[in-house]
Amino acid sequence: MDSLPFSRRQLLVAALAAGVLLLVAGRYFASAGASSADPRAARLRVPRLPVSPPRLVVHVVGAVRRPGLYRLRQGERIADAVARAGGARRSADLTAVNLAAPLADGEQVVVPAKVAPGIAGVPPQATAAAHGPVHLNTATLEELDSLPGVGPVTAQKILDYRTAHGAFASVDELDGVPGIGPARLDDLRKLVAP
Repeated sequence: MDSLPFSRRQLLVAALAAGVLLLVAGRYFASAGASSADPRAARLRVPRLPVSPPRLVVHVVGAVRRPGLYRLRQGERIADAVARAGGARRSADLTAVNLAAPLADGEQVVVPAKVAPGIAGVPPQATAAAHGPVHLNTATLEELDSLPGVGPVTAQKILDYRTAHGAFASVDELDGVPGIGPARLDDLRKLVAP
């Protein structure tokens, strides 16, 4: 067998050097080709994370089915907030609310109830006195909500208290309802009955 002019070690070093040279040349031409073809190509290859729009927190109260705090997307309207709160009750006066207005973070959306014909401008105390007291054991959420100082949340708490503890024996039992303190109880004494 004839001897080769190069040793095995020399051939291995030459092959390794050629491989490194090809790798460096490949990287150079790949980056040069991308930048010369389209300078934006390098930016297009970077994956973009989806950016969610900022969330707003709004407080929806009044004549809606589920009053409370709701998180909505930036750009949503008052109509969206009312829908998230379960929609307006039948007693709601939607003509008094601009449903197309955009929402702002921290805003309170108030959906008022319709005023009965012939009693516009009459304070709630006079209305309750004219129709007699609201009976705590038979009152609906809407009737309790119409009392001064009692919003839909407190009205629901009165109903929950009545369900948990049974019928009211006296007006003084309202003191056990969260959100009704001594001052509010004094205001309600003339307007409610057990």
